[in-house]
Amino acid sequence: MGYKIAVVGATGNVGREMLNILAERRFPADEVITLASRRSLGTEVSCGDKTLKTQDLETYDFEGTDIALFAIGSEATKKYAPRAAEAGCLVIDNSSLYRYDPEIPLIVPEVNPDAIEDYRNRMIIANPNCSTAQMVVALKPLHDRASIRRVVVSTYQSVSGAGKSAIDELWDQTKGMYVPGQEVEPEVFPKQIAFNVIPQIDVFLDSGETREEWKMVAETKKILDPSVRVTATCVRVPVFVGHAEAINVEFEEFVDDDEAREILRESPGILVVDKREPGGYATPVECVGDYATFISRIRQDSTVENGLNFWCVSDNLRKGAALNAVQIAELYINRVLGTG
Repeated sequence: MGYKIAVVGATGNVGREMLNILAERRFPADEVITLASRRSLGTEVSCGDKTLKTQDLETYDFEGTDIALFAIGSEATKKYAPRAAEAGCLVIDNSSLYRYDPEIPLIVPEVNPDAIEDYRNRMIIANPNCSTAQMVVALKPLHDRASIRRVVVSTYQSVSGAGKSAIDELWDQTKGMYVPGQEVEPEVFPKQIAFNVIPQIDVFLDSGETREEWKMVAETKKILDPSVRVTATCVRVPVFVGHAEAINVEFEEFVDDDEAREILRESPGILVVDKREPGGYATPVECVGDYATFISRIRQDSTVENGLNFWCVSDNLRKGAALNAVQIAELYINRVLGTG
């Protein structure tokens, strides 16, 4: 049996990636509807070997649509997601709007698949922040083995996490560095991003942390375990696609690096690339277009009793957004719709 799927925000970076992944994974869809704002009406997008024209989100009737993958930002989601849910369509939302609502499940299928049952509360499921998604995939199997006390994470996040305009700004600034008189002032970012790093993602809160850092804390607790303590420093780097993270973990029990390496190798969604030699690790360039979360540089932390350090890299447009949303849809079909 095939399903009717809508991709909302089909002309954006994440929406286009959703369409690519639906085709790559041979998602059981009899029909894929592409929706966008009126200004993008009729824009052609690809889903595998099919070319689809976008329809008007404002006038679309979600009645009879099984699943809608939303990638349109919080304000538009606030208007259209309840409309879809009321029509009996499951909404899987990529914005931050519903992530912290206690009635709405926040899901990474490799980590908390049983939370899918809570879709009944509102017919809405939230997709986590890109930096959180890859981290909890790596933490889950280690937490099951040795119980995590505390996580210290520093992120190195690509500009694609801030949208197409951010990609354009990095490109234009990079070109402008070599052409006198064509320098590009920052507009998307608070400072120049080309040949620079910026220790700010999203706005600052009264606590001194940024909202991106707060998201990683709150979402890890909701997805993985509310008892885990997390502190984050989130940094934007001049990379187009692919988020990297340096993660330090303190456990309740001792686990050595060899055992951790084997646990991670056997865990879903993870690819371990960890040779102690030059180049024996994964970087954002290698992860682009891949489904996996790559783990490298696994080693003991001698400064705490039960500590490990490791490096985590993933395609933020895929596992951090589009892929995770499609995986949630697959989980919903297998656990809910597939049971009749």
